[in-house]
Amino acid sequence: MSPAVESLTVKIAPEDRSDLPDVLAQEARVWLRRLTSGDVTEWDAQAFKRWKQASPAHQQAFDDARRQWQAMRPAIGKLLQGNRDAARLHERSMQSGGLVHSGRRMFLRVAGGAAAAAVGVVIVHPPLQLWPSLNEWQADARTGKGEQRDLALNERINITLNTQTSIRTENLAGETGGIDLISGEAAIDLRGSGAAFNVVAGVGRSTALEGQFEVRNLDGNVCVTCIQGAVRVEHPRGAVDLKPRQQTIYDADALGRVADVDTAGISAWRKGELIFRQAPLQQVIDEINRYRPGRVVLATNALRDSAVSGRFSIAALDGALLQLQHSFDLNARRLPGGVLVLS
Repeated sequence: MSPAVESLTVKIAPEDRSDLPDVLAQEARVWLRRLTSGDVTEWDAQAFKRWKQASPAHQQAFDDARRQWQAMRPAIGKLLQGNRDAARLHERSMQSGGLVHSGRRMFLRVAGGAAAAAVGVVIVHPPLQLWPSLNEWQADARTGKGEQRDLALNERINITLNTQTSIRTENLAGETGGIDLISGEAAIDLRGSGAAFNVVAGVGRSTALEGQFEVRNLDGNVCVTCIQGAVRVEHPRGAVDLKPRQQTIYDADALGRVADVDTAGISAWRKGELIFRQAPLQQVIDEINRYRPGRVVLATNALRDSAVSGRFSIAALDGALLQLQHSFDLNARRLPGGVLVLS
C-alpha cells in the first residue's frame, strides 16, 4: 500500500464524529497531493474512486480541495514566469505529455517555488488520463468513461455528450448561446430556426442556426460533421461551410478541406454502437479505450495498420475484443488495473 493511502487510515469512534469534516478535508488534501505527485498507478486511481464514492461528504470534501487548487492557478502562472527552474520543469512536462516522470524524486530536488509549479502542471495535464484535468474540473458538465448524457438547454437546443466529454456553457443575456467543448465529443440538435448556436473547440468555432451537427475534440484535433442543416466553421487559417453529410478536420495549425462522409457510421455512438469500415486496428483499439474501463494495449506493431470492418455494441466491448483476438490470431494477457495486452 502506498504511503498516501496508509495516511488515509483514520479511525473515528461512533460516539464522537464531531471532527469528521476536518478529517475528510485532510484526507481530500492527501488524495490531491497523491494524484498530482506524478507517480500515480491504476491501483491508486481505483482506490481514490472508492474513497470518493464512500459518501456525499467525501465527494464534497474533494470538491472543496479541488476548488482551492483551482484558485491557485493564477499564482502558478506567475511562478512559471518568474522562476526559471519552474519554467524548465513545465516545458519538460509539456514535451512529455504532461507526465512528470521522476515523480517524488523531482519534488525533493526542486526548490519550493518550482515544486509548486510542478504540481500545477500535473493538475493541468494529468498523466495517463487517470483523473480529469484542471480544465475538465472547471467544466459545467462532464461525463465519465463509458457514460453518455443528454442536456436539454431549452425547448429548442439539446446536446448529447459522449464518453469522457467536458463542456462549459456560453451565456449571453441570460440565455445559452453556445458551449466550449473542452474535450470529448458532443452532438447538437437545434429544433427549428433561431439564434445562432456556437461550439468552440480548440482554436476554432462552429456555428449553426438549425439542424444537427457533431463536434469531436481529442488532444487538440477537432472534427466537425454536419448531419442536417448547415454549419460554418471558422479558424485562424480561414473558414468553410458544411452541408449535410460533410465534415472538416482542424488543429491549431491548419484547417482541412471539406469532405463527404457517411454520417450514419459517425453518429452510431448515439445508438450505442461503434461502426468501423476498413479502419486500422490501432485506431479501433484507441476508440474502444475511450469507452471501456481499464486499458487495451496492442503490443504488436505488425498488425497496427490491419483493416477492421465491423459493428460493435458499446455495452459489450469485451465481446468485440474477443472477435478481434480471434480474427487476428492474437494472444490476450490480463494484468492488474483492467489492462489487457494483445500480442
